[in-house]
Amino acid sequence: MFMITDTSSADIHVLIADDQPLFRGGLLMLLSTHPRIRVVGEAGDGAEAVAMARRLQPDVVVMDLAMPKLDGVAATRQLTSDDFTSDPSRTIKVIMLTGLGSAPEDVCAALRAGASGYLLKDAAPTELVTAIESVASGLAYLAPNVTPGVIADIASRPVAGRPAPGALDRLTTREKEILVQMAYAMSNDDIAAKFHLSIATVKTHVCRIINKLGVRDRTGAVVMAYQGGLVRPDDIPEGN
Repeated sequence: MFMITDTSSADIHVLIADDQPLFRGGLLMLLSTHPRIRVVGEAGDGAEAVAMARRLQPDVVVMDLAMPKLDGVAATRQLTSDDFTSDPSRTIKVIMLTGLGSAPEDVCAALRAGASGYLLKDAAPTELVTAIESVASGLAYLAPNVTPGVIADIASRPVAGRPAPGALDRLTTREKEILVQMAYAMSNDDIAAKFHLSIATVKTHVCRIINKLGVRDRTGAVVMAYQGGLVRPDDIPEGN
């Protein structure tokens, strides 16, 4: 375990939480080469991750799903709670890392606990960097090859806090169209191309969707689209 207290020179401050020292070391070496990312600490279990995040207030925590003392889901629930950060206007973003053998319900539980995204541990190094940059900017990043199935699984499960009747009616026709494409795991670039809009316009629409629905991020908006019936798992186009 190590901790850096002077983090003023980096744009995105990251905490790594994994119980395997060699894996943590590999992530540290990878992320240390990126000019916009600075790893401010390493934690070997979920409880240590929560304690270090409370002190360091990182922008993003890269969290292993299965860890001793406090698992990734329980740690994420604490990290993303409204009163965890010193600044109530911001929340710590969590990217969950899972192995190939992880059960879908565990990934879904992590997203419901507040994770902004997840990646498989065998993802390409560049994908982790992209995920960190995405969630740090307020977007979500879900492993593209499994996104539709995971979101559909979340939507199919009985959970507290389903969207109130008419919640999706707050959206304009265009915003609903964009939310549908978000549910299909389309990127902002893809959505812009589909509707012949600028990237800036799409980002504005996405921000408005999130604000109108009263959710934390892009992931929450997509889950609400499924839970509210705007999108059904059978609607997902082939190839997504």
